Amino acid sequence: MESSLKIFLILTSQFLLFIPALSIAEHFTVAFVDDGDTIICENRDITIRVRLVGIDAPEIGKNKRYAGQPFSREAKLALEKLILKKVVDIKGYGLDDYNRLLAVVDSSGKDINLELVQQGLAEVYNGRSPNGLDLEPYRKAEKEAKGSLRGMWSLRDKYVSPGQWRRTHSGD
Repeated sequence: MESSLKIFLILTSQFLLFIPALSIAEHFTVAFVDDGDTIICENRDITIRVRLVGIDAPEIGKNKRYAGQPFSREAKLALEKLILKKVVDIKGYGLDDYNRLLAVVDSSGKDINLELVQQGLAEVYNGRSPNGLDLEPYRKAEKEAKGSLRGMWSLRDKYVSPGQWRRTHSGD
């Protein structure tokens, strides 16, 4: 086994031991906003990639040829404005298939995941929900945002969910 792979496995196993503590909530500084539902956070010597659980934001373009979904940039900018370079609380719900921590991000008592849904910049995630996560406030916020035509819901019948977008643009 290559030494870099050994190091990766050791670091991953140490990180996995840390996850149960995150289920309580831990303070991190948001170092980078990748897109409307993924961030990179730091706490001392720990860097984690976090996927905001329970929501799905429009897909951002990967390159100049792939423009991404409408409102993807707005979702990223809104998330940056809310939490970039700020200390947040991370409440973890395990890892996703890409080894990102699934988490609710809280800033000054505000559920940031919920805030993005309220602004019409994310929908409630349609996949499997982790145990213990109450999606009802998110569903209520989505219904209100849709009814008010906020953000991506202003597209009305032209709106395509991020999940559907990924399925139809997987080769881009």
